[in-house]
Amino acid sequence: MIGQGLSFEQHEIGATYRTLSRTVSETDIVTFVNLCGFTEPLFMDMEYVARESLFKRRAAPGALTFALAEGLIMQTGLIHGTGMAYLGSELRVTAPVLEGDTLTVEVEIADKRETKKPDRGIVTYRHRVLNQRGELVLEARIQRMIRRAAR
Repeated sequence: MIGQGLSFEQHEIGATYRTLSRTVSETDIVTFVNLCGFTEPLFMDMEYVARESLFKRRAAPGALTFALAEGLIMQTGLIHGTGMAYLGSELRVTAPVLEGDTLTVEVEIADKRETKKPDRGIVTYRHRVLNQRGELVLEARIQRMIRRAAR
């Protein structure tokens, strides 16, 4: 873990980072779908899952996959104390995440640009969320406002 996040100036285009891994549990899925109201049979009704689902076990909503990936990125410390705002993203879920899958995120600095304000810049990250088999399950381009180094 990085103790202090990277300032705007320390972000180097092309640099890559890899997070720790995290296994998605049944409790994670059930808690998330209840908290957020994702009460679809695909997530809540195991008889329906056994009868109708292609996967035959509990699936995680794509929103949970994204949230877990963000948590793994926060744990790296990459933007600790320097991240000022999440500005948006382009997100694509490419494969299902099922109970028992283990996720890791590859983060690449894709672009950065200065702003008119001297205390911040915009950094674009490319996130690739992989399961335990190295299969891509989610990809995103995310923009964040990042604090510049003190002058």
